[in-house]
Parts: sequence; C-alpha cells; structure tokens
Amino acid sequence: MALNRAVRLRKNSDFQRVRQQGSSTSSRLLILAWKANDQAALRVGFVVSKRISKRAVRRNHIKRLLAEAVRPYIADIPSGFDLVFSARNQIVDIRLPVLIQDISTLLRRARLLEHAPKVETKS
Repeated sequence: MALNRAVRLRKNSDFQRVRQQGSSTSSRLLILAWKANDQAALRVGFVVSKRISKRAVRRNHIKRLLAEAVRPYIADIPSGFDLVFSARNQIVDIRLPVLIQDISTLLRRARLLEHAPKVETKS
C-alpha cells in the first residue's frame, strides 16, 4: 500500500528546494535531506536514480520499499517538514528490516525522531 498522496512530495521544484537549501545527513544506504515547509504538513519524497538501476521496474520497487520503511515513523515525525530520501548504490539488494533500521537512524541523527516506535518486521 502506497503512502497517502497528501504525504508525498511530488513537484520537481520541491525536491530541488529541499536538496539545495535544506540540511542533510547520510548513511551507507541513504541520504536524507530535510527542510521546513510553509504548509504545516509533513511531506516525503524518494529519489532512486538510474545509476542505481537502469530498469524502471527495479527503481520503482526500491521506492515502494522506502515508502513502506518510512510508514511506521510518519506519525512520530513533526509536521511542517519536507523530507527527501535519496538511495545510494548499496540499497540494491537490501531487505526491509535493514532499511527500516537505517531510516530510524537517519531520522534520529536529523533530530526529527525522538524515540523509535515499535516496529514489527517479518523476516
């Protein structure tokens, strides 16, 4: 199930604004960029470039995995921010539980998440 449309970042100009003017932190799998927005709502976007995979099917699969990994944290992130998760090359064969842990680490490092919610993962 995809993230709610109201929670998604969709315009290229919004992605550019967050990546160029916002703050960022990175891990082995992802780069997280964030910036306060003027809509008082949380919006999340995902970037998976053609360097990760030439196949759109594979890139879209990675975006769906990222959306699923972010879902448990949506309620705990303060509203009023735009977040952009950019995938790195190592994300290609990663499993969902590892991705969830990586996103949790990035959100805490960015001080956007104070505590980790209880996340149940099926291996």
